[in-house]
Amino acid sequence: MENKTIKKKRTKIITLSVIGIALVLLIIWIAWGNNALELNLYSIASNSLPKEFDGFRIAQVSDLHNAEMGKDNEKLVSMLAEADPDIIVITGDMIDSRNTKVDVALAFAEQAIKIAPCYYVTGNHEARVDEYSALKEGLTELGVTVLEDARVEIELSGEMITLIGVDDPSFQTDYLFGDDETVMKSKLDELTSEDDGYTVLLSHRPEMFDIYVESGVDLVFSGHAHGGQFRIPFIGGVVAPNQGVFPKYDAGIFTEGNTNMVVSKGVGNSIIPFRVNNRPEVILIELTTQGE
Repeated sequence: MENKTIKKKRTKIITLSVIGIALVLLIIWIAWGNNALELNLYSIASNSLPKEFDGFRIAQVSDLHNAEMGKDNEKLVSMLAEADPDIIVITGDMIDSRNTKVDVALAFAEQAIKIAPCYYVTGNHEARVDEYSALKEGLTELGVTVLEDARVEIELSGEMITLIGVDDPSFQTDYLFGDDETVMKSKLDELTSEDDGYTVLLSHRPEMFDIYVESGVDLVFSGHAHGGQFRIPFIGGVVAPNQGVFPKYDAGIFTEGNTNMVVSKGVGNSIIPFRVNNRPEVILIELTTQGE
């Protein structure tokens, strides 16, 4: 009887030890995954792309949320430098409304602008804070192009593509209950035309993909979904703002007709302070004229 009791105690101790080790390893893996920044390269082809832009490289940074990858964001800056982009696009939420650090955002931008011309659009977090004006002023002084419902032309050897940037709709509507779709459609009706040629759109919100397709833009850079925060293998993200559970547009490239949308998993976190199976990323897109 005594031997059976000892065996039961020993089995219980071993079981608890295994569970404890498993939990420690899980915590270590999650902590690693939240800081293991990765570079993901995609190629996007279009017959409407001017041949001078064949091989043009666009790096995307989204949803920084004041995160720091290494001291002074050295990991992020180093990855961008190694990617060697022609331009860098920053698609919103550089700052976090719950922990706003304009100096961290500007310190990153100061390094990024040395790598390539930078273009920035706002996210919903910029719309929530009074500090946005200081962020905008600082970015402009550094030489970052802040696109607030605006468009610019990028020229190479006499040929051009159009770059459009829209403010997050929550600057004009209630974030949770406003008619964001109507606001976005109105913005794009004013900013796009049938004669634009190859057009790149910077817009924080991926859930409005149907509106982007309707507007006729060729390529969209978006973020906001944080990769679905927790990613299940073979299924995808679990939850995303403005999309809810099992979001359709969580990460990667989505295509409809002639429109491609790139959704970044982002760099930082916000209301949920950690992500699972969902490494932060920098995206590098290489444009090509080789068919569609």
